[in-house]
Amino acid sequence: MSRESREPEDGDSAEELPEYAERVLEVAELIPSGRVMTYGDVAEWLEEGGPRQVGRVMALYGGAVPWWRVVRADGVLLPGHELRALGHYREEGTPLREAARSAEGHVPRIDMARARWDGGGQDHGR
Repeated sequence: MSRESREPEDGDSAEELPEYAERVLEVAELIPSGRVMTYGDVAEWLEEGGPRQVGRVMALYGGAVPWWRVVRADGVLLPGHELRALGHYREEGTPLREAARSAEGHVPRIDMARARWDGGGQDHGR
């Protein structure tokens, strides 16, 4: 799906991407390769909304941006997309913590202490 519009529903014309969604996606595109921001970090950066609103935007419109770089605060990979995300993390060199042997599926987590990006050096666009 393009970032500029969504698919028309029941014959209505395609609508512009909501302004908040556009801003969230712009932040996702700023995150450097190998780094991540949490949903809450993005909301804090924008000084608007919260983690749930950012998560909703990413679920609806995030396919056109590096969605794997916007993550849960606990570093758990996005359920249902773990293997796709893991491929991106390994390709980009994102710091990971190996899963405990007792962890279901032995899927690693993101090492948040090392991978988290605070947006340093970037202009918030204000």
